[in-house]
Amino acid sequence: MQIGEYLEHDAIGLADLVKQKAVTPDDLLDVALQACEKINPKINAVVALMEGEARGAIDAGLPDGNFRGVPYLLKDLAAMYAGVPTTLGSRFFKDNIPDFDTVTVKRLKIAGLVIFGKTNTPELGGNVSTEPQLFGATRNPWDLSKSSGGSSGGSAAAVASRIVPAAHATDGGGSIRIPASCCGVFGLKPSRGRTSFGPKLGDAWNGMTSEHAITRSVRDSAALLDAIAGYEPGDPYTCPPSATTFLESIAHKPRKLRIAWTGVSPTGAQVADEVLGVLSETLMLLTSMGHSCIEAAPDLDGPSISDANVKIIAVHHARNIKKYAQKIGREPIEGEIEKVMAYRVKVGESISATDYVAAVETMHLATRSVSAFMEDYDIILRPTVAKLPQPLGTFDMNTDDLPAFLNALWGFIPFTALFNATGQPAMSVPLGWASGLPVGVQFAGRFQDEATLFQLARQLEIEKPWAQKIPDTVSEVLL
Repeated sequence: MQIGEYLEHDAIGLADLVKQKAVTPDDLLDVALQACEKINPKINAVVALMEGEARGAIDAGLPDGNFRGVPYLLKDLAAMYAGVPTTLGSRFFKDNIPDFDTVTVKRLKIAGLVIFGKTNTPELGGNVSTEPQLFGATRNPWDLSKSSGGSSGGSAAAVASRIVPAAHATDGGGSIRIPASCCGVFGLKPSRGRTSFGPKLGDAWNGMTSEHAITRSVRDSAALLDAIAGYEPGDPYTCPPSATTFLESIAHKPRKLRIAWTGVSPTGAQVADEVLGVLSETLMLLTSMGHSCIEAAPDLDGPSISDANVKIIAVHHARNIKKYAQKIGREPIEGEIEKVMAYRVKVGESISATDYVAAVETMHLATRSVSAFMEDYDIILRPTVAKLPQPLGTFDMNTDDLPAFLNALWGFIPFTALFNATGQPAMSVPLGWASGLPVGVQFAGRFQDEATLFQLARQLEIEKPWAQKIPDTVSEVLL
């Protein structure tokens, strides 16, 4: 197989070629490695190759899953692959080698995926841009001077640059949706409990984090969620299985939907005109498709929710550092933890148990309010991010100017974290462009109703396709 043919297919398409015996898993891995060798020096999306593990899995005989033989990448966070370092994008964790596979990795293997590398992530997934000191910045394939987003920025850039058609990702405050918007690809965060953090964790960030993928096609996202979803014994909460598979659900158009929309940031952050322009175009498209769009939003205290979010995440960062320090028998030395992360750890250590519980209660009350609001609506629509992809360095985790960092961060992502708090499924769909850069639009569904989101995304994909767009930086190298 030549690279040009490889680029034409999504993951399901590549799996079909393997089933037809038109190509072998080794053929696909060869091409994926070639694509990585050519484009990765430009974007720095892949930070570790696992060719030995990938060839070994093929030689051992791949399971006959729906993605048999398809090359795949893991985000270097949360997804533990036995014997392979999981660094969390941190110099402190650079020698962290798990002796087990997490549930998601086991299920990805059962699906037949050929895992051949790890993608870049900011330290402990704690930034909206992927610029860790350990591995350096991941650059946006559409403009190498811009951020690819975070914290799944390596995965989003790898998919947008055609190294792979899909890659593993996680989302605790927007970390699937933010980079999907920045890189012009599709990203869906599942409902709380849809996927498992077993076998060692019950949840992450008090249930705000989910695992899934970033993809070019909607059907790949649906089928990958089918592959990894489901209860694992000991999970603290879970979603009941969908009535049909998510892949089967997208064969049907969604019913006429009631969509509540807003372009107003819940925190008062300014939203760029280019972003509002894409939102307006999306509203016209949805109306033309027969959906009812009503300007409305749940009545929430945005700053209080943001404050609670910060406290919960800070405590979990502090716990992760402490737990690993206990494992290796020493605390981090100066320079092993980036300055903003070190500040967060101090904040996390200073938060009392009662203040932590109060933060969790704030999130639960927000969930109650949004759930009541959703009784009248099928979908909440708002921008994914408030601005176009930002220049690298805007979100510098080693800055001494903490207020400037926080202002930049919350000015960029006022819209995504709410749905981590509520546990609702939410997706970023690449529906617009401005100044040569992609703009994603965010849709959140009712809790446990990923099927409606997938149906709507597929309808939008047909009406306004995006997958054929290839960044010039990629076509110059690969075609």
